[in-house]
Amino acid sequence: MPCKSNDELKELVKEARQITKNGRVADYIPALGKANPNDLSIAINFPDGRCFSAGDIEKKISLQSISKVVSLALVLMDRGKQYVFERVGMEPTGDPFNSIGKLETMVPSKPLNPMINAGALAVTHMIKGDTVDERFRRLLTFIRELANNDTIHYNEEIAQSEYETAHLNRALCYFLKQHQIIDENVEELIDLYTKQCAIEMNCLDLSRIGVVFALDGIDPDTGKQIMPKNVARICKTFMVTCGMYNASGEFAIKIGIPAKSGVSGGIMGAVPGKFGIGILGPALDEKGNSIGGIRLLELLSKTYNLSMF
Repeated sequence: MPCKSNDELKELVKEARQITKNGRVADYIPALGKANPNDLSIAINFPDGRCFSAGDIEKKISLQSISKVVSLALVLMDRGKQYVFERVGMEPTGDPFNSIGKLETMVPSKPLNPMINAGALAVTHMIKGDTVDERFRRLLTFIRELANNDTIHYNEEIAQSEYETAHLNRALCYFLKQHQIIDENVEELIDLYTKQCAIEMNCLDLSRIGVVFALDGIDPDTGKQIMPKNVARICKTFMVTCGMYNASGEFAIKIGIPAKSGVSGGIMGAVPGKFGIGILGPALDEKGNSIGGIRLLELLSKTYNLSMF
């Protein structure tokens, strides 16, 4: 069993923090550029309620692309597998997460998977509800249930900052609209998507969501099936194949657990049947993943033999 005390994790955080100076925060979104690149924290949440943590655990981070896993789970519950995957593919891509290239060459022109921005926008478009507010409220309620924290909300400054700079995502939306993948007002979809990405929490909350996925959708406290087992399985599979942007293959070999990162520096891991991991580390490597977070997971996987392969 990994980690029997907070002190063990503190030592790993101390070691991993040494390389945060080699990364940089995502300053292309102005509000994210304010993060402290030296911040690093981790929480490991077990099914029996134990939670070990270390580092800057009180700091919050916006979910960014980690939210793609949760919105996919909600939409699979809303619409069903066939509906969703008629509109979004299941294949990994070696391209950057915000690339428009594959959309232009694919026939039919649908996003390759739900973890790249084009696919995530198509998924967010599928969230049921009559208004942006209603759809966002449904997603937020689902996230609060997964994290077991009713105080989780979104960061308005980050949402606004992303909305004002989301020019490439707007281009992706118009391309998707041209090819009938989406059929709503682009500005409303961007509004919903930027709020989704700006939902913020600390590493403890993130690890709680991770343990629900690790347990195939079961709430560890109540035993309630929050999401169907098959939905959790699909999400974890995408986390393995596409969750770490175009570093997913290397991550699977070196670390070997389902995980999803975001450009705010968050990483959510779900070790099947065992525990959830939440990491916060805003300094990013060249692929857009938390440089300290990746190092932490490498140390954890090596020390405790976590790889599922």
